[in-house]
Amino acid sequence: MSTNTATAPTGTLHKRAILTIVLVSYFMILLDNSVIFTALPSLQADLGLSSAELAWVQDAYTLVFGGLLLLGARAGDILGRKPVFIFGLVVFAVASLLIALSPAAWWIISARALQGIGAAIVAPSALSLITVSFEGEERTRAVAWYSATAGIGASLGLVVGGAAASWFSWRAGFFINVPIGLAMILLAPKYLPHTPKLPGRFDIAGAITSTLGIGSLVFAILNAAENGWGTPATIAGFIAAAVILAAFVFAEARAAQPIMPLRLFASRVRTGAYVARLLYMATMIGFFFFLSQYMQEALGFSALQAGLAFLPMTLVNFAVAVFIPRISRRFGDAATLIVGVALTLVGIFWLSRITVDSSYLTAVALPMLVVGVGQGFAFAPLTNFGIRGATASDAGAASGIVNTFHQVGSSLGLGVLVAVGASAASGIDNAPLAISSEASTALETASIFLFIALIVAVALVAPATKKRP
Repeated sequence: MSTNTATAPTGTLHKRAILTIVLVSYFMILLDNSVIFTALPSLQADLGLSSAELAWVQDAYTLVFGGLLLLGARAGDILGRKPVFIFGLVVFAVASLLIALSPAAWWIISARALQGIGAAIVAPSALSLITVSFEGEERTRAVAWYSATAGIGASLGLVVGGAAASWFSWRAGFFINVPIGLAMILLAPKYLPHTPKLPGRFDIAGAITSTLGIGSLVFAILNAAENGWGTPATIAGFIAAAVILAAFVFAEARAAQPIMPLRLFASRVRTGAYVARLLYMATMIGFFFFLSQYMQEALGFSALQAGLAFLPMTLVNFAVAVFIPRISRRFGDAATLIVGVALTLVGIFWLSRITVDSSYLTAVALPMLVVGVGQGFAFAPLTNFGIRGATASDAGAASGIVNTFHQVGSSLGLGVLVAVGASAASGIDNAPLAISSEASTALETASIFLFIALIVAVALVAPATKKRP
């Protein structure tokens, strides 16, 4: 793809408008990845959901989001990122309205899947639009804001979800997307740049096999949590996942225009960043999912109190993220990433010590601040390394893979941690004691994810950054 963008903006105000539209849209997507967490108890009671159905309300979104991200990235390359971005916003806003009107489990799970389709279209185009609209130091700052949005959006979603559930209804957390989405849809045609359309075809086989393969794996993990690891359905799910994902890799190796060009994994930097991101997000999804329930069911917080309890972490995350470009220039992205993952590991392991009698201040709030600092350090370099060295023609695919590993990590992580947590809480009838045991065990497992991510960052990313990937 040519890097020429004839209508690319040059004015500062125009660029700020582009960044605002992109970040607000991306923020809205990430907000809905976590807005549901603090509303889980009220949502479950309102719709009469089982534990498995409750997990699927979240996984339907992250699974479809992650599974179709690469196809969404390819659509931006072929059809133009601006019209694709706008279409994705329309789908997302409509799906948000349908979720807010949900009368039953099947409806909300289906609408969350539709919302995931919209998110999968918007997210890769968002990062690609930043890539083509900014250069040099401006791009570094724009990516830093994009990465800060990733952490802040997830954290602030808990506050919004808690406030909506306490003051109005859990449905209000989704209704709010409609006017925001409409505003971005109206502004995008005026300010977003046109990008060249690449000739090519959609890799439908790759999109189908990747989504079905990941979906089968998530199904197998969640089914194991509810019915056992040795049940026929669980075993069949794992076998199907292995076969379909192998078919995906085979298809991508032979495709003329794959949605996941395997050549992007030739770089140790990018590969390490993808793997570290997957493990990092597998941890963070459990952090939000279990702590929001723990604070409500064990500590007796309301939904709003639970959401506000995450606010200090959000503020610290934002404060650190503002200085990340300066820190990275001085110490390098690799050192920044390693410090970020290490701090997050310390915070998550500290949180895993919670019990039913723990104090919010010492057992929850303080380690959450450490996690917030770690997030602020980790996200920007993870994003930078994920797109580093990608050619202009691979920019969409590289950004799609970054977001794919982000969402797939969330889906798989939640499945594994729910299974591990359910096993730990099995046989415990006391609800506060059960959620405490479940959360503690899940966060211990999440600490292992982060330890592996730290090893990946040290062994793969850091050495390779000494030379051009």
